[in-house]
Amino acid sequence: MIYKFKSKVTGDLIMLQANGESLLKIIGKDQTGSLRQGILQPAEMAQAIAALQQAVALEDQAHADQLAKSLENSEAAPKPSPIGLRQRSLPFIQMLQRCLAANEEVVWGV
Repeated sequence: MIYKFKSKVTGDLIMLQANGESLLKIIGKDQTGSLRQGILQPAEMAQAIAALQQAVALEDQAHADQLAKSLENSEAAPKPSPIGLRQRSLPFIQMLQRCLAANEEVVWGV
C-alpha cells in the first residue's frame, strides 16, 4: 500500500506504507483508529509540524550520542541511515506549512 497525501494548495505527496505510517504515528493519527484514511485540519497542523520537528531532533540527538559514545570507546563511528526521518519528513512538513498558511486540510486514503 502507498499513502497519497492530497491538498488543494500543493501537489500530491506519495509515500510508501512504512514511511507514511511512521509520520502519521508521530503526529498522533494512529489514535483515531485507522491509518488508511483520514484528514488533518489546519487547526491540527501547527502541533503536527512541531511533533515532526521534535522527532527529527530526537533522531539527530540519538545519532550524535552514538557517535560520541563510539569515539569515547575508540570504536568505529556508526553509520547513519542513508535516508533518515529528516529527509523523509521534510516534504510532509513543507506540505503542512503551506496548507496551514492557506487554511486548507490535508487528506489521505479518500
